[in-house]
Amino acid sequence: MTILVTAFEPFGGEVVNPALEAVRGLPSTLAGARLVTVEVPTVFGRSLDVVREAIDRHWPDAVLCVGQAGGRASVTVERVAINVDDASIPDNAGAQPVDLPVVEGAPAAYLTTLPIKAMVHAIRDAGLPAAVSNTAGTFVCNHLMFGVLHHLATHGQRAGQARGGFIHVPYIPAQVMDRPELASMALDDTRRALEVAIEAIATHEVDITLAAGATH
Repeated sequence: MTILVTAFEPFGGEVVNPALEAVRGLPSTLAGARLVTVEVPTVFGRSLDVVREAIDRHWPDAVLCVGQAGGRASVTVERVAINVDDASIPDNAGAQPVDLPVVEGAPAAYLTTLPIKAMVHAIRDAGLPAAVSNTAGTFVCNHLMFGVLHHLATHGQRAGQARGGFIHVPYIPAQVMDRPELASMALDDTRRALEVAIEAIATHEVDITLAAGATH
């Protein structure tokens, strides 16, 4: 089994992205799966091009995209991506699309095909906070998640057999030194959360049943 793991470069004025730092610290194999890691530009369009190229080159069995969700207090596994780009800040190339589709003519949304409940359970079982998230935002993270799922769904039988999804991680402490009201997580904990989430992907063809919904 091959799992492609992607992570974004820093954006929004930050000098570090905990997603990228945690992914850089992953081992080359987990639970018998070979990991291939790719750094992705935080740029609409180009981010998706980079990951599609990696998918077509490595033909992974699963794709896990990782991004920063500053302000969230736990690792959040995304359930859904929507076909909307609506950026409140510019990307790293200065683009700021508003109310545009990620892919013209594509479905309104895609649900993840990863075992998200098993991933959340594994992270919690490792003693770390985790939750299912029902919004990946409308910035480059959602853009990439939607685009990857669309690519896997439409790019032929081999790609269509691959599973895909997205996980958001909190700030690390160095990013909130001057913003103590914001939550953070130690980088080693973030990396460990990703490891056990990837192990869950490698060992669960079918997701578990776990009450992890939201009331609002």
